[in-house]
Amino acid sequence: MPEFSTLRIAKDAAHPRIARLLLNRPERLNAINDAMPREIRAAIDWAAAEDEVHVIIVEGAGKGFCGGYDLNHFGEGNIDHPCQQEQFPWDPMVDYAYMKRNTEDFMSLWRSPKPTIAKVHGYAAAGGSDIALCCDLLVMADDARIGYMPTRVWGCPTTAMWTYRLGATRAKQMMFTGDTIDGKKAADWGLANESVPIDQLEAATLKLAQRIAGVPRSHLAMHKMVVNQVMLTMGLEQTQMMATVFDGITRHNPEGMWFRRYAQAEGFKAAVQWRDSGEPIPEGDEARNAIRDLSSRPPQA
Repeated sequence: MPEFSTLRIAKDAAHPRIARLLLNRPERLNAINDAMPREIRAAIDWAAAEDEVHVIIVEGAGKGFCGGYDLNHFGEGNIDHPCQQEQFPWDPMVDYAYMKRNTEDFMSLWRSPKPTIAKVHGYAAAGGSDIALCCDLLVMADDARIGYMPTRVWGCPTTAMWTYRLGATRAKQMMFTGDTIDGKKAADWGLANESVPIDQLEAATLKLAQRIAGVPRSHLAMHKMVVNQVMLTMGLEQTQMMATVFDGITRHNPEGMWFRRYAQAEGFKAAVQWRDSGEPIPEGDEARNAIRDLSSRPPQA
């Protein structure tokens, strides 16, 4: 089996037609670092090349599915990272190239000829929701939560999957509010295929995977291509291009820079608490003035 630093993949011991891809950074709530997107793609490539595998379950170790990007690394820290350039003028194409590559890596779940099932417990938040929604099917625990909270400030979901999975009206609600919804509501809205009590999540996911695994690989691949082609015809690739550009802008405009400076000065938890509280987020000149004030403070220890 291939070895990775952020995840594991192997055939299910009892059901070798099913591969299990486990996001495996539980100490960081399986948060996305530089390596994880590449390793997801490599793991999917491995499963695609295994003739015995018919379906792939994607799940998270520990308390949840995936808490999004590792913002101790990308948000609170003081590094000059490709997706947060501050030591020199922001180059949107450098930012775009980095984030588009991540998007394409996540989309390997969608492009794989073999169906992918996201098994979600805990949180599938921000970039973690991108990973979940790039999977073909979604099974959630009733008390699990999914959403893209950074739409309130400092983010735009680059995979643009909310509209394609939910429709325009509910996608707008999720994007405008940054709210999360639980598994029951996700199933009611048609975002999740099924929501079950947490103690039934493994059984429900495995039952669905076993049902799929009995279908010939070629049939599964053709059916997936047909459905995916509908989404492509609707403009998925062009929408992802726009969303990825906009994601970079949200992190470098005055409001996005305010959020990062606040996280650096007060800690990321404090920044998230403000972001998610519903209190107004500083805009324009107010944000610029706040940035100057926050930049004069020593970073959070």
